[in-house]
Amino acid sequence: MTSTPHVRRARPEDLRRIAELAAEHAAYEQAVPPPGDLAERLAVLLFDGPSPRLRCFVADPDPDPDPDPGSDPGSGSGSGSGSGAPIGYATCAPELSTWDGAEYLHLDCLFLRDGHRGHGLGALLMDAVLGEARALGLAQVQWQTPPWNTDAIRFYDRLGGRATTRQRYSLPSA
Repeated sequence: MTSTPHVRRARPEDLRRIAELAAEHAAYEQAVPPPGDLAERLAVLLFDGPSPRLRCFVADPDPDPDPDPGSDPGSGSGSGSGSGAPIGYATCAPELSTWDGAEYLHLDCLFLRDGHRGHGLGALLMDAVLGEARALGLAQVQWQTPPWNTDAIRFYDRLGGRATTRQRYSLPSA
């Protein structure tokens, strides 16, 4: 039986693979690689405390063979573990907009490994993020992509995203 890749919430056992995917993502964007302890840092942000701020969804090439029929489909709480390593991820967290006087969901990263793009998994990851925004009662998702990433821009345009022009800055605090 052929399984169809699907999107689910990340689980603690996915952290090593998510860190690997983040390193691939950084290389793809010609950015500084993530820290070596990224999996441990993500564990704190995703799973520690009663209400972690960061949310992560993964594209799983081999979904749970025997999911619990009463479980939340996005929760990853099926009885099987899925035998494939995630091939993509999306992370998001609530943020504040002073101008709107409201929260929105910030899509921090959306990445699929080369060879897995163009097969509908990006749209499934975005659907999971939009579902999270709705579940949190947030009316909007915002994100950014590098201006040279024309494939991502076409993808986001096809989804109905609207681009704004801004420069992103960062400044070390130490």
